[in-house]
Amino acid sequence: MADHRFELIPIGTVESSLTDAASAPKQGDEGGPDAWIVFEPAFAAGLADIRSGDEIIVVTWLDRARRDVLRVHPRDDAAAPERGVFSTRSADRPNPLGLHPVVVVAIDGTRVRVSDLEALDGTPVVDVKPVLREKRRR
Repeated sequence: MADHRFELIPIGTVESSLTDAASAPKQGDEGGPDAWIVFEPAFAAGLADIRSGDEIIVVTWLDRARRDVLRVHPRDDAAAPERGVFSTRSADRPNPLGLHPVVVVAIDGTRVRVSDLEALDGTPVVDVKPVLREKRRR
């Protein structure tokens, strides 16, 4: 295998009431709280055209995840048969990217409040993308 390296630049961080992975919901729609995405000032121009009510996907770097895991019990249920990590939404994986579909609740400068975010406080944000519902928006 060739040694290809990639660099991800955090564009912001999550401010959330969630601090413990063991007690956090597995998915945002399972009780994820409203949380703030705090963008670095250098990326403020990228927030142009984001509005309250927009559906977005927040891409995070799950910095507390294990990177040596290839098989997991889905949803951490020891009674469930192990599966290959790429067929699950486990945070533990070689490249721990989190995908979080959320709705923008409010915007305050470089702070964007979103709903249903299960990411832990301090999680680095590496990208934000709109949810595309219409071909013309692509």
